[in-house]
Amino acid sequence: MKSIAEVLREATQILENAGVPEARREAGSLLSFVIGKDRTFLIAHSEDEVNDVDQFREFLERRAAGEPLQYITGTQDFFGREFRVTPDVLIPRPETELLVEAALEVNKAASLICDVGTGSGCIALTLLCELDRARAVALDKSPAALEIAKFNAQKLAVADRAEFVVSDCFDSLDRHEFDLIVSNPPYVSAGVLAGLQREVRDHEPLIALSPGPDGLSIIRRLIQDSPKFLKQDGHLIMEIGFDQGEAVQNLVDSNVWELLEVRPDLQCIPRIVLLRKR
Repeated sequence: MKSIAEVLREATQILENAGVPEARREAGSLLSFVIGKDRTFLIAHSEDEVNDVDQFREFLERRAAGEPLQYITGTQDFFGREFRVTPDVLIPRPETELLVEAALEVNKAASLICDVGTGSGCIALTLLCELDRARAVALDKSPAALEIAKFNAQKLAVADRAEFVVSDCFDSLDRHEFDLIVSNPPYVSAGVLAGLQREVRDHEPLIALSPGPDGLSIIRRLIQDSPKFLKQDGHLIMEIGFDQGEAVQNLVDSNVWELLEVRPDLQCIPRIVLLRKR
């Protein structure tokens, strides 16, 4: 039987050889998950023996083959909360937390929110957790994704304020007047899919990554169709691709929208578009 330190050393080498970024951190996260202890425990008890070596080896092989850590553990933290994730939904990313922050800044009084392409529900459900009087309608064209979002709503105790609708953008939606529409739409152009990290390209749902050739088709629909579902002075806040800032600004009709801001992410890349209905 091997110690935690030995298991981690060998696992790190395996992941490094497989080309996994941050191999030691990934190995530690996997082992923490398997033994049910945090990273601090691994350091403080490095000489303890590991009992669940077989399960750890199975998970290690999956990670070395490119499967994302989050799909192996079934969880991802977002805005300080734990969300269930599976290959049916996109893995929530730190950049999308900036969208939530923007929504909370511009419309703290929002009572009715629509999340287009909700996936795991991380945006809509986080807003419900932060705005205790708000209600949300979460749309997704994937029934399987909506099941994950429903699970997360129950887990976060906001299911009574959330409605889940199978819909391609707004197609299945009866007329509502939302205070706020939010979306992290698919925006990766088809031509760059092959160059994505294997963890993304081979494992995350294509439907949530790319809408087709130029990556802008869903963004166009959001900009064109959202006004019909927004109250006057309501907001549309959406995430965009790293190279889409100028193209998205050119899609905005200034007679319909006031472009408040294109907010950069932590790498200073234009990432979050904030629009207000005139």
